[in-house]
Amino acid sequence: MQTTMDVKVENRTQTRTDLKWPVSIWLPEANRFFNGRSMNVSKGGALVNLPMSTPVRTGHQVELNFPRTIVLARQKGQFARIKTGKVVRVDRNHTTEDATISIAVMFE
Repeated sequence: MQTTMDVKVENRTQTRTDLKWPVSIWLPEANRFFNGRSMNVSKGGALVNLPMSTPVRTGHQVELNFPRTIVLARQKGQFARIKTGKVVRVDRNHTTEDATISIAVMFE
């Protein structure tokens, strides 16, 4: 009896930090923002949960907006930390559980 094993290759070079934070994703193809939540973030990218209706695909260029608290916004002079990046993975495995998808974004 032969079994198959899924092997995942780790491509990340930066340490990830678990960070559950509101985030808005600008998707130019849809000409609108989609609200989600970050799951983890590193210097090189982020994993974000979005509604399953978000029409995002691997290769899309996106803008991530991480809102700041009022105190931090006053210190930094901006109300959001904005990063641009490329979607490198779309995971639809949990859509029936919580009606979300996860996208991995590599920052530019």
